[in-house]
Amino acid sequence: LTNMQYQWAEDDFDLPDGVGRLDLPAPVSDKKYVMYHGTTRQSAQSILATGFRQSADGMLGPGVYLSRDLQKASRYPINHPEYDKVVIRVEVNVGKVIAINRQGHPRQKTWHDSRYADVYDTAWVPPGCGMVPSDLEEDCVWDPNQIKIMSTIIPHQVQAFYGYGAQGYMFPFLQ
Repeated sequence: LTNMQYQWAEDDFDLPDGVGRLDLPAPVSDKKYVMYHGTTRQSAQSILATGFRQSADGMLGPGVYLSRDLQKASRYPINHPEYDKVVIRVEVNVGKVIAINRQGHPRQKTWHDSRYADVYDTAWVPPGCGMVPSDLEEDCVWDPNQIKIMSTIIPHQVQAFYGYGAQGYMFPFLQ
């Protein structure tokens, strides 16, 4: 049995000076990180041409939704054909970061509003906190000017061959 599947992988690349990866448990304020934004091919063309724009709303309110986790970003848009998805790799200066670790957090949608206390530049949803179904981290950056586009990642089509394991269960082998 064969079936076509898609695999998301980054080409090896050198990190720009002072830019971190996902290996830290939480984004540290005033640091730069590589993050990812999943979208459609058409939307990616628009973003590449004119830059990111704030969404009107979302789980964390207005902002640009990103993740330091490629696996998370590659799922978006959810329920969209894999062949038409693109992940945009970016460098983000996170500025001042707040952790939003539960639904109904008092600053969930007001983290950038000075009427409610301190102003934050990035809202971070930690992995495994139950805020999102995937349990993977999510970030919302208020100012698109804090985001520098680095490159795009597209899924590579791979042939999956199905075989039988030691227990007799079918599982795919990716080539």
